[in-house]
Amino acid sequence: MSSATAGIPAASAPRAQRMFLVLAGFFIANAIIAEFIGVKIFALEETLGLQPFEWNLFAQSGSLNFTAGTLLWPVVFIMTDIINEFYGRRGVRFLSWLVVGLIAYAFLFAYAAIALAPASWWVGAAKDNGVPDLQAAYAYVFGQGLWTIAGSITAFLVGQLIDVCIFHSIRKRTGERHIWMRATVSTFVSQFIDSFVVLYIAFVIGPQHWSTSLWLAVGTVNYCYKVLAAIALIPLIYLLRLGIDAWLGKDLAEQLKCEAARD
Repeated sequence: MSSATAGIPAASAPRAQRMFLVLAGFFIANAIIAEFIGVKIFALEETLGLQPFEWNLFAQSGSLNFTAGTLLWPVVFIMTDIINEFYGRRGVRFLSWLVVGLIAYAFLFAYAAIALAPASWWVGAAKDNGVPDLQAAYAYVFGQGLWTIAGSITAFLVGQLIDVCIFHSIRKRTGERHIWMRATVSTFVSQFIDSFVVLYIAFVIGPQHWSTSLWLAVGTVNYCYKVLAAIALIPLIYLLRLGIDAWLGKDLAEQLKCEAARD
């Protein structure tokens, strides 16, 4: 007897619960790791061995420099769309709020670790490797500014809540067809807001007081990257969907998607 026939939600099936746990694990891990590695800014052109590309926007210019967190945020986008597809609004909202709490928890203990008195021998232990003060390096890498943390968390949560609403709005009109459409359109809109909110809170309101033109220019470059990443990852969304369908079984997968659409 299927879970639907028995009147039991498909999401309560053991396989569905294990799949949710796996997806949630990747979602949470990638979001938290992205926050911590985001302190590094890398040059995309030099990483790829290309000549620097000089962009000119809003009377500002620069090359393609991004935070290292951009390596992982596209994975978070995919996890959001897949969880949306199989577990609905409640699944994404629950995980989004959970991630916000866990990111705040992680930074709380990062600050606590920075505040611990360092062993005197440890401070200079990496001097021969070009790091004269390990405590200062540790504090700089893990002690991101409160404005940056607040901006990132706020932008993430707002973006996720908007993403889930747009995803299901499109799904109501298209049914099970065109997953590429609801995945990309929801990402385009949510990441437009995310790209500008995080910069506004962290660098315009924050102590650096960026000009409006700089905020718009950097936000536009970041948003364009996210749009291209979302388009490039469309095939992966379909592959993941096929893999999950195969692992769950056709009946259970269809029940989950029907329940998610009604959520």
